[in-house]
Amino acid sequence: MVQDRSLVIIADNTGAKIGRIFKVLGGSKKRYAEIGDLVVLSVQVAEPRKTVKKKDVLTAVVVRQRKPFRRKDGSYVRFDDNAVVVLAKNPKDPFEPKANRVFGPIPREIVDMGYQKIGSLAPEIV
Repeated sequence: MVQDRSLVIIADNTGAKIGRIFKVLGGSKKRYAEIGDLVVLSVQVAEPRKTVKKKDVLTAVVVRQRKPFRRKDGSYVRFDDNAVVVLAKNPKDPFEPKANRVFGPIPREIVDMGYQKIGSLAPEIV
């Protein structure tokens, strides 16, 4: 569960390392984002000479959260960090990630929500 002004780790190889969320997409009253929700963030820390620079404004999807996430079978999944994957601004395929590598485990709910490309790039699906 992340909200406005939350610092998140960017779990892909776009060059951005840490981002600050400033809007949770999905309605004017939506306050918190959970796994699979879209957020708008600003890059706070970035690697030099990469595609994404500091202060860039990007759209991303939440792929990991510290708050326990309840599954349909009643079990809970919890991660060590809050992480997002940056999405490309492609009107034909809005679920396409901007990067070609994803770091860390990804829950299977991400694949079920339509982000198959993120699931195939991930090293582990939990």
